[in-house]
Amino acid sequence: MHELSMAQGIISSVIETAEDNNAIDVTEVIIEIGRLAMLNPEQLKFMMDVLVENTIVENAKITINEIPAEIECPKCGYNGEIDLDELDHYAPLIECPKCKNKRIRILNGKDCIVKNIVIEQEDKEE
Repeated sequence: MHELSMAQGIISSVIETAEDNNAIDVTEVIIEIGRLAMLNPEQLKFMMDVLVENTIVENAKITINEIPAEIECPKCGYNGEIDLDELDHYAPLIECPKCKNKRIRILNGKDCIVKNIVIEQEDKEE
């Protein structure tokens, strides 16, 4: 259950960024999770909903977008997305969908990124 530690890291990062920018509230957080990051988006969202209680992130809309896995195959030249639905979530064995080569290069889909944070700041009086 590494979703808890990932959720803690994300929330800590969001709060730190918000405080560094003198935020009084966080209204939206957008997170991108690659399909190869081995994170369950529903579990991550649940953990984050618990962890934001009594913080400036408590009322924020949290959106989690899944990023597809993309590979490049040096054998046949395939370059594109791969279907992970039939693979073992805990130990996916990735292969080229065109030639079944297992020595592929992963181009995208391994990261977990806080893509955007929307904050509110106090009105500055002149």
